[in-house]
Amino acid sequence: MDTVPAADAGRGAGGGPAAQALDGRRIGQRGQRTRRRLLDATAALLATHGIRDLRVVDIAREVGTSPATFYQYFRDAQDAVLVLAEEVGEEGRSLVAWLEPSWDGPEGLDHARRLVDGFVEHWDRHRAVLRSRNLAAQEGDERFREVRNRANHEFLVGFEAKIERSRRRGRVPAELSPLAAAAALVALIERMAAFHRDLEPLGITRTELVETTARIIHRTVVGDASDRRSG
Repeated sequence: MDTVPAADAGRGAGGGPAAQALDGRRIGQRGQRTRRRLLDATAALLATHGIRDLRVVDIAREVGTSPATFYQYFRDAQDAVLVLAEEVGEEGRSLVAWLEPSWDGPEGLDHARRLVDGFVEHWDRHRAVLRSRNLAAQEGDERFREVRNRANHEFLVGFEAKIERSRRRGRVPAELSPLAAAAALVALIERMAAFHRDLEPLGITRTELVETTARIIHRTVVGDASDRRSG
């Protein structure tokens, strides 16, 4: 495993922050390529193996290296899955951009559609990693629970702010908790993205799922003028 020259320390092969080996040394470009291949192999194996069934020897074999090399970068197979979950969560947070513009005008529903469609696409692209993250979190693994919460936090904050604004304007009932409603919307959008393929045999198309989910979310966020209180 090579280390980064002093002039390049702190930058990764892709221009981002450099990863570190378990012993604290910064990883050079060759080492980062090896680490990337190990992560990609882990993601591929997750498609056919449960997170608890992953073995380091199988991951190393996929890459054509040894378990000893794997342990230079990760503590165990779950540690590699955790890194993947963090990467995928960071990628997914780009969808927060659809919460930034106002949803009040005629384009608001389209923003909701794009948000939901993006979530579905994100899950389809990273289903094995996201499914493993959520399963581990539900089983009580605090590391994965923290990664999941961090991935969803900005969506929670964004929804809460929009709903609070609608409540102040009298467009949603005063009894509605913006934070509770935001949490419900995050759960809804994630759940529908995660299980949309299971709904297809029931006759629910992807287009219908996106449109219906987007309309539910949009209505919850912006409310309706008829909900205004008099006085």
